[in-house]
Amino acid sequence: MKKKSFFEKLTGIIRVDDDKQELESENDIETELEDAESEEEGQLAVDMYQTPSEIIIKTMIAGVKQEDLDISITRDMVVIKGHREESNDTLGNDYFHKELYWGLFSRTIILPQEIDVDESEAINKNGLLVIRMPKIDKHRQAKLKIKNS
Repeated sequence: MKKKSFFEKLTGIIRVDDDKQELESENDIETELEDAESEEEGQLAVDMYQTPSEIIIKTMIAGVKQEDLDISITRDMVVIKGHREESNDTLGNDYFHKELYWGLFSRTIILPQEIDVDESEAINKNGLLVIRMPKIDKHRQAKLKIKNS
């Protein structure tokens, strides 16, 4: 068996004179790649901005059922995961364009400032998810009263 050139490895081209065993291993690799592609998650597009008191994240989740959406937050990170199911109304060859993303999606966002997890909220407005997270003011000072015991 001849050693493949870099170009042949990169493009997946096989030589006509290669033996049947190599062809079978190429088919196995293609099947593994197709399986990996079908399990990939899409990355959710987001807008993130701040006001003086909050960090706000907006993203489109139209077509996602509430039970198929999971939002996890910590003081410095937000993770949004979900699943958008495709309706099988149309056959694949009947499409003129197919650009919408169907399947699993997720997005991990590192926040630029710590937030108050307990006071954060998520609101779905007609398919637009808005996550409002109050900032923690590290410079805020409070006077403590001394109690006599």
